[in-house]
Amino acid sequence: MKREKAILALEDGKIFEGWSFGAPGERAGEVVFNTSMMGYQEVLTDPSYQGQIVTMTYPLIGNYGVNEEDQESFGPHVEGFVVKENCPFPSNWRSRGSLGDYLRDHGVVGIEGVDTRALTKHLRTAGAMRGILSTLDLDPSSLVEKARRSPAMEGSDWVKAVTCSEPYEWGPEGVGKTRPAGTGPGLWEWGRGQAIPAGTEKKYRVVAMDFGIKHNIIRHLASRGCQVRVVPARSRPEEILALNPQGIFLSNGPGDPAALPYIIETVRALLGKRPIFGICLGHQLLGLAMGGRTYKLKFGHRGANQPVKNLTNGRVEITVQNHGFCVDLD
Repeated sequence: MKREKAILALEDGKIFEGWSFGAPGERAGEVVFNTSMMGYQEVLTDPSYQGQIVTMTYPLIGNYGVNEEDQESFGPHVEGFVVKENCPFPSNWRSRGSLGDYLRDHGVVGIEGVDTRALTKHLRTAGAMRGILSTLDLDPSSLVEKARRSPAMEGSDWVKAVTCSEPYEWGPEGVGKTRPAGTGPGLWEWGRGQAIPAGTEKKYRVVAMDFGIKHNIIRHLASRGCQVRVVPARSRPEEILALNPQGIFLSNGPGDPAALPYIIETVRALLGKRPIFGICLGHQLLGLAMGGRTYKLKFGHRGANQPVKNLTNGRVEITVQNHGFCVDLD
């Protein structure tokens, strides 16, 4: 079988050549890296990766295939996927297909055969930057120019591409017609698939503002007794309060929080009205609403092995993180 060539070109002129293992095409995005050894399907379907070309630092990706249960949304959000070696013949009892077939079916451009260690070291030194991944245009100089003309992550509203269009309820029956088969509402349980534990009492009404929310976040809220109503990012404060929530959740999401003044204004108007909890982009927006500022990290924190030290007891824990912006503590 003939392999098609693919090229990843960075805006600073750096070129990485390899072979296509996803859909043919050409995509622009911010080139970043993820240091997880597994969880590539969750990475692909995480809306927080909208607008990004993701490099996996672990050398072998795809060995356990893909399935319907491990998706964090209704489909992939990455602009492109970069690996050292793709496994074309996965082996796992839950696998329903190969990673390459999944990328082709969903129109995601993938490249393998790249020296991902060299690419990661370059991004760590020079910082995350714009890039073009192409199987169509194989002229390096042309691709570099395209990368330089592509939209930057800073100053761009990426939330509008991933937020829901209408409010919906999350419960044992899923989210109705918007939920494809196999993306159930529950937590993954060994031997049972996805299910909210039977008899879970809904004690709390929570409104979740969707900036690119992951399914597992809603599942965890629901499994802890929350009746979750998910609303679009442009929902007005009065619309949210009219739902009479006992708490408001600000979700994860992609891009620059400072480029979302309409959300910042909404969050500011909700302060003091209800308890508010934000993670990832939601945490950053909460900081901005309270008068703080945010800044872009050089290359971000993306992976399942990010160490965090508790300054009160000196204990270091390993955390899962995925963010390119941060709240300035000063």
